[in-house]
Amino acid sequence: MQAPGAILPDLTCQLHTLDNGLRVVLHREPSLPLVAVNLWYHVGSKNERSGRTGFAHLFEHMLFQGSANVPIHEHFRQVQRVGGVLNGSTWYDRTNYYETLPAHHLELGLWLESDRMGFLLPAVTQQNLDTQRDVVMNERRQRVENQPYGRATERLHELLYPADHPYHWPVIGYLDDIAAASLEEVRAFCRTYYTPNNAVLTVAGDIDPAAALALVERWFGDIPRGPQPPPVDAADLPSLDGEHREELPDDVRLARVYFGFRAPPYGDAKWYAGDLLSGVLSAGKSSVLYRDLVYRRQLAQEVGVHLDPTELAGTFYVVATAKPGIEPEALVEALGEHLAGAAAAPPAPEDFERARNKALTDIWGVLQKLDHRADLLSQYTTYFDDPSGLAREAERYAALRPEELADFAAEVCRPERRVVVTVVPREAAA
Repeated sequence: MQAPGAILPDLTCQLHTLDNGLRVVLHREPSLPLVAVNLWYHVGSKNERSGRTGFAHLFEHMLFQGSANVPIHEHFRQVQRVGGVLNGSTWYDRTNYYETLPAHHLELGLWLESDRMGFLLPAVTQQNLDTQRDVVMNERRQRVENQPYGRATERLHELLYPADHPYHWPVIGYLDDIAAASLEEVRAFCRTYYTPNNAVLTVAGDIDPAAALALVERWFGDIPRGPQPPPVDAADLPSLDGEHREELPDDVRLARVYFGFRAPPYGDAKWYAGDLLSGVLSAGKSSVLYRDLVYRRQLAQEVGVHLDPTELAGTFYVVATAKPGIEPEALVEALGEHLAGAAAAPPAPEDFERARNKALTDIWGVLQKLDHRADLLSQYTTYFDDPSGLAREAERYAALRPEELADFAAEVCRPERRVVVTVVPREAAA
């Protein structure tokens, strides 16, 4: 299913595996003289353990502190010197690094990333660790500790997942754990996870695939394979023993309600039904929750529903900020009514079509951007060993039936399986 007259990009790609285990995705897009170099390591906060959280995110910072042949700050300088852009990010299931460059500077991006993969340890010094540890701790203070509503999602995860589950702790980690990270622990993390056999490299853009593969072999082929990373202990989750609620006083003016539910993992057919249900409920000002809670009953300032695309389990969130003078319990009741209604009957045809069209429009829009396309190819290869799955993403939404959304809500969004975190103004809680 596609919009009338839509011209979708050709998503043809090649998948190669080097002798050292590095999976390489090559995708030719000659419409612009650019190349995206996108490297995913299959390690995120889920590979940490209780008491030693925040390593994946801390290590992302360490990778910008130089390597054996690239001094500190030189990675940025080299890419920006030729007009390129770069960055990295950490998530529960992965850490990624990426550069977008003029196509004739492909080799620069490959050299920089290969030096970080194969020759990082000489730059992992106590001084660099101390510097980046302070940066990450300040980042946590700014984004979580001193941010309005900053602890709510974190607390929701702590209540929704058991203490030993990989999604219990936040991606950024806890302050005490970050402060306790030792140099040898950080180096061990590098040796365990930052290896070619635990990575996917996507090269997308105005390339000749054979020539690009030869360059990848040149720069990455001699990096030795690492040990097999230890498996993540993700035993079956015990069911929640009824609804869990908690109130968090904060320096905010308006109350905000967070619902959290465990859901099927990304890639599961039910995950797509849940993602589309989130669109039915909250995508845009004409969505179900906006029409009722924001406009008709005027209980909420804003409302949002989201399903995380995570590997072990999805987390389905419903979040609403109360209007002045509205008690948060009124929002809890109203949100509960809507979820019960979503479970009792399929969405109205016009709501279903609107949400599906929005989902497809978002997919097509993302695919027009070379760096996003490269990132998604890395994602599909990392999680499913199948970069061609990206070409079928839109079809999975197009094939959904309204009844599948009701089935998802009936299975996942049950009151006895939810966590409710309510953030209230501190003076109201006193």
